[in-house]
Amino acid sequence: MADLELLEGVQEVPRDEWNALVGGESPFLEWEWLASLEEAGVVGDGTGWGARPLVARQDGRVVAACPLYVKGNSEGEFVFDWNWADAAYRSDVDYYPKLLVGVPFTPVTGARFLVAPGLDRADWIRRLATGLREICKQNELSSVHVNFCLEDEIEPLRDAGFDLRVGIQYHWINHGYESFDDYLGAFRSKRRNQIRRERRALETQGVRIEARVGDEIPEEQFRTMFGFYTDTIDKKFYGRQYLNERFFDLVRQRFRDRLCFIVASQGDHPVGGTFNVQKGDALYGRYWGATRDVRYLHFNVCYYAAVEHAIQSGLQRFEPGAGGDYKQMRGFDAQPTWSLHYIADERFREAVAGFLVRERAQAASNIEWIREHSALKGVDFG
Repeated sequence: MADLELLEGVQEVPRDEWNALVGGESPFLEWEWLASLEEAGVVGDGTGWGARPLVARQDGRVVAACPLYVKGNSEGEFVFDWNWADAAYRSDVDYYPKLLVGVPFTPVTGARFLVAPGLDRADWIRRLATGLREICKQNELSSVHVNFCLEDEIEPLRDAGFDLRVGIQYHWINHGYESFDDYLGAFRSKRRNQIRRERRALETQGVRIEARVGDEIPEEQFRTMFGFYTDTIDKKFYGRQYLNERFFDLVRQRFRDRLCFIVASQGDHPVGGTFNVQKGDALYGRYWGATRDVRYLHFNVCYYAAVEHAIQSGLQRFEPGAGGDYKQMRGFDAQPTWSLHYIADERFREAVAGFLVRERAQAASNIEWIREHSALKGVDFG
């Protein structure tokens, strides 16, 4: 018999015990990442993110878990439900607080239910999902949301009464490229020539780009990268600073072997860069910024240099993050993302379920259209 327990942060679980559940899964689920968010204070009191991971123990050992947060708002989730919150308000339903299973500020697909090797994964997902529903009801919360989950988590969650939502992201897939020129050769001629012009433009402006991983990253680049991060936020009217310099320092200490910094310089001066994470065969783009207005810098640093690094490193997938239809023109094609939602109020749940039926059909149509109009020639999407 397993006991379910709500904790007050992953820091209450021994690092090795939590990471044993994560295994080869998403790096953003690892203890080092989640605990650093907590210790830096970017989740916790006053942030709208109350860390309350749900764990299941057998004989004192954690055998299953999910990263769970009590949300006081919908900031930093990237599965947008503000319209649901508005509709709930008009229906006299208190939408906040709610429960969220996911990784703060990180629109990256990965396991949301961690299960020890050798156990029945689907069964444990159902158990945890049932536990989440009970916590929701007992605490009179509006809903439970599971964002950016894996495909194998969909059916057990639907069995537990959750409704499916489908989103779209643009990912780069390595179709056997051995060099960046191989990748360019996969484009239709118009797009291939445009990319070549954009890459040459940086050369004529005296910009060089370097990718460095782990211990190759100079110490001073962590402060530089934090400056790039805050610069982007300051420039965007919709910018939100979720992270602080303390978080950057903690991942420097704890998570460095997962990091890949891509930095552009003019002369001796860094002018832009990206904070990326890599694990297994995948690269994940997270934060970008620039201190000078250099034409085509964004496309070169965020996409072309990252793709080139991925090819040279033998990586098979690059996920640059949410949004950006312009990614499709640069060889990133549409991939579905999944989230599951349980709404406690029966009438409101029925209204959301009806909306999701229509939204899923629209998402499937959009993905099909985007793939049919891929910038790449003869790609098999499987």
